[in-house]
Amino acid sequence: MQRSGIGYDVHRFIDGRPLILGGVNIPHNQGLEGHSDADVLCHAIADAVLGAVGAPDIGFYFPPSDDSIEGISSLEILNKVREVAESRSAWIHNVDSTVVAECPKIMPHVERMKQKIAGALGIDMTQVGIKATTNEMMGFIGRKEGIAAMAVASVEIRD
Repeated sequence: MQRSGIGYDVHRFIDGRPLILGGVNIPHNQGLEGHSDADVLCHAIADAVLGAVGAPDIGFYFPPSDDSIEGISSLEILNKVREVAESRSAWIHNVDSTVVAECPKIMPHVERMKQKIAGALGIDMTQVGIKATTNEMMGFIGRKEGIAAMAVASVEIRD
C-alpha cells in the first residue's frame, strides 16, 4: 500500500545559536530557536514520514519538556523516524521539501543537506528533494524573523 504524509515546521531567528538546516551548519549571523537544534527542514520531513506511516507527530517522540534531549541533532530525530517507519513495515520511497526563507541562501548547501538527510533516513540522495523560495518580503519570513519548511513523504507499507 502506498501512503503519503505532509509536514510543516517554523522557527524564529535568535542570536547566539548556529543555523542548522538539513543537518548542515549554514553560515549566518543568527540561528533558530528551539528545544533541539531547531532544524526546520528535518522537522518538516520527520512529520511527513510519521504522518505517512500513521504515527504520532515529532512532539510525541521528542517532547520539548524532555530536558534529556535538549539540543538534540535533528539528524538523530530522522534516525528515530526511520526506525518508527521500519517498525510499521514501511519503506520510504521519497521525501520532497521546500524551505521558505529570505536569508540566507539555501541552494549552495542543498547537496550536503540531501546527503545528510538521505543517510539519516536510510535512502538514496536521489530520493530527497529540497527546494528553496522566499516569501517575497511578506510576513514574518519576509521580515527575516524566521524560517519555515514544508515536506511531503511517500512510503510503501509492506505486509
